[in-house]
Amino acid sequence: MRRQGRAEPRCAARGGASWPTVLQGRAGTRRPGRGRTAEPRRSDLLQTYLTQESCALGVFVPAGLHPATAQRQHLDQLAHAGADLFEVGLPTEGAALDGPVIQAAYHRALRSGNALDHAVRAVEHAASLRPTVVMTYWEPVSRYGTAYVARLFADAGADGVMIVDLPAHQTARWHEIARATGLRTPRLIPRTTPDPLLPAAVADASGWLYAPASTAPTGYRGPLDLPALASFTQRLRAASPLPVVSGVGISTPALAARVALLVDAVVIGTPVVRALATNPAQAPDLTAAFAQALHPPTLTETCA
Repeated sequence: MRRQGRAEPRCAARGGASWPTVLQGRAGTRRPGRGRTAEPRRSDLLQTYLTQESCALGVFVPAGLHPATAQRQHLDQLAHAGADLFEVGLPTEGAALDGPVIQAAYHRALRSGNALDHAVRAVEHAASLRPTVVMTYWEPVSRYGTAYVARLFADAGADGVMIVDLPAHQTARWHEIARATGLRTPRLIPRTTPDPLLPAAVADASGWLYAPASTAPTGYRGPLDLPALASFTQRLRAASPLPVVSGVGISTPALAARVALLVDAVVIGTPVVRALATNPAQAPDLTAAFAQALHPPTLTETCA
């Protein structure tokens, strides 16, 4: 079973409330500032979601798939439908860990140009709604410049940046830059990582550890080896106190409910991206179905 955290009602996060408002209701009174109420640190709500008893729902959205106005509308709808946090994908040509749906979405976004600018705008709006982490590959980060990318996304309101293929020889430098800008650095840990290498793999990670539910690329729709995932999450928890998040291959609400027993957050990507790319009106209902699977209503969690 997943590590138990704070058992607090999740219904306060539903609807269109911005995350500072949600945090005030969930975590007590904010510290006063000079003549006004001080805003909480961005990471506070992220950690609230990841350390409470009920599993959080993350939704992956590729930046630049639609024009800015439509993109903001889609993010609003996904937050209202039940997303607890967002992953915003920075488009790149070489998305080797992603399947055809997300690769096609990235290629479509790249054709519109200004991929980094689109990503920053997406993060700015997503972070006004829910805690937001950027998901990216190393290539665009190195091309634009690590310090430049870190500062852009930190200023845009991101809680962190997860580089899924971060080269080992760049790890220390990246973590140093991210810490300097206040960004967390979640790490994707392959299930094949042997025990002797786990301490080094999780060292300096912050925010969360990402444990893929499948070893296949994103978009996988087959069965999941849940005993193997359970064993892996136990190994990660033994190696690090960080929350464990899972995605990849969680293709249905029923699968999400089963994975949720093992981890602190479930991230859905391809099902929502497919809807956004073909019929955006379906994306909120799909997100709501996953949210309901993770957070079935109970008498003690009914909103007033």
